[in-house]
Amino acid sequence: MTATAAIHVRPYQPADHAQVMTLAPRLTEWVAPWRDPAAVVTAVHGWIQDSINALSQPGHAVYLAVDGQAIIGVITVTQRTHFTGQVDAYVGELAVRTGMERRGIATQLMNAAEAWAAHRGLPFLTLETGAANQPARGLYRALGYQEEDVRLTKAILPRTPNTCRCRS
Repeated sequence: MTATAAIHVRPYQPADHAQVMTLAPRLTEWVAPWRDPAAVVTAVHGWIQDSINALSQPGHAVYLAVDGQAIIGVITVTQRTHFTGQVDAYVGELAVRTGMERRGIATQLMNAAEAWAAHRGLPFLTLETGAANQPARGLYRALGYQEEDVRLTKAILPRTPNTCRCRS
């Protein structure tokens, strides 16, 4: 691989499919340990494939970080309606090849997503990441992103009908 200066960002092309899908496992890292790993793998492949399939519709983009012929990063961005009714840009997936971290690649991809949003006049770019994904959260903070929502999860143990005081 060459220096970061040689890395450029460009839109996805159909011939990129196989290389892009090899980045999907990066999206399984930092997922909460109580989640089913096989289900996570299936989901992340589906997310990327859905983003690629949506490219035929307006309001969707997939950008790649490329080093020579090697695809070393991917970001998907779309329009998404916030619960307030405001339409924002939304990053669905961002992955950088293992071993290529901390070289500015994710920042270049985020810049492409921000430019995409600005071109469409969208006022905000939002995204979600795992609570334990401190490297990503640090990157987003450094890029000026602020936490807006927090999801909390608690494991609920199965109960027998005799111990549940629930109404049916």
